[in-house]
Amino acid sequence: MAVIGLGKMGMSHLAMVRALPGVEVVGIVDASSYLLGVLKKYTGLSTYTSVDKMLAEVTPDAAIVATPSRLHAPMVRQLLTTGVAVFCEKPFCLSTADGEALVALAEERNLVTQVGYHNRFVGAFAEVKRLLDSGAIGTVTHGLAEAYGPVVLKEEGSTWRSKSNEGGGCLYDYAAHPLNLINWYLGEPVGVGGTVLNSVFSAEIDDEVASTLYYPQGRTVSVSVNWSDESVRKMTTRITLWGTGGRIFADRQEVQVYLRDTTSIPEGYTSGWNVRYTTELTEPVSFYLRGEEYTAQLEHFVGRVRDGLVDGTNTFATAVETDRLIERMISDSKAGPSVLISDAVSADPPTERSRGGRMRALLTGKK
Repeated sequence: MAVIGLGKMGMSHLAMVRALPGVEVVGIVDASSYLLGVLKKYTGLSTYTSVDKMLAEVTPDAAIVATPSRLHAPMVRQLLTTGVAVFCEKPFCLSTADGEALVALAEERNLVTQVGYHNRFVGAFAEVKRLLDSGAIGTVTHGLAEAYGPVVLKEEGSTWRSKSNEGGGCLYDYAAHPLNLINWYLGEPVGVGGTVLNSVFSAEIDDEVASTLYYPQGRTVSVSVNWSDESVRKMTTRITLWGTGGRIFADRQEVQVYLRDTTSIPEGYTSGWNVRYTTELTEPVSFYLRGEEYTAQLEHFVGRVRDGLVDGTNTFATAVETDRLIERMISDSKAGPSVLISDAVSADPPTERSRGGRMRALLTGKK
């Protein structure tokens, strides 16, 4: 295996895959010669400053791509063309067209693919999927997808995440997680409305996201995400689903389930309130770092590569569904509100920076 991109996630992935049984790291790639020098000195691993240089010397069975988002598409394409299975960090691609082309290329080459939406490997979130598939709360009528964290708490613009053309922003970096879970639970929505991408401190990108996802038969999901929220200690992702037979709430720690006595009660549950904790819902992993879900997703990927299993959790095809939803939310935010209730609001189109300029003008009274 090779690891490409040695930022926070790349270093975490490198530590975990080096600890997995049967995995040999044959190359690490990064643009920083200083970082590569330190790693080579203390690990002895082969280091390269580009994917081209690595592939000229070695062709790994699989690679992890953990670079800034704008580099995903070209690097993944190069690896797939060479016959390398790919685990790519999220978001998958900044263009749905690029993502769909990579899905087709991977299918043509019969290669294993995966994207790092680790929440699907969290015990509580996986239990939500199991309960929904069993019909525990009947037909889902409404949902709430949330994520909050203390990432941007002052005016700044010094990293790739703070630049719109690099793939940063709350929508791509934070909202992508609950959106991916909702796609897993309910499938792709048929429409998007009322999207606001608001800048709180950032100059170029959004710090908070609000939107409504529409599904057949009048079902909806409200999206509320804010990475400028210092009231939480670290990233907190939450999913709440209401149905004709009850309600489910889940975060990383637990799943709370209320079941009506008229519904089909799953084994191990009773009517009324039930609580299941991630600790009892999580399978053991071979190496713990940051959370079992991070190791579990890599074990899943390595096992699929070893066994040649193209189908699996978090393939490129499912990741493109999330990319497509994000694109539609961006388009919706640029359109502004569909119904204006004040003549004082400027009719000028919103700027790229605000993406929701008309809505903000409507709410604040400022043009």
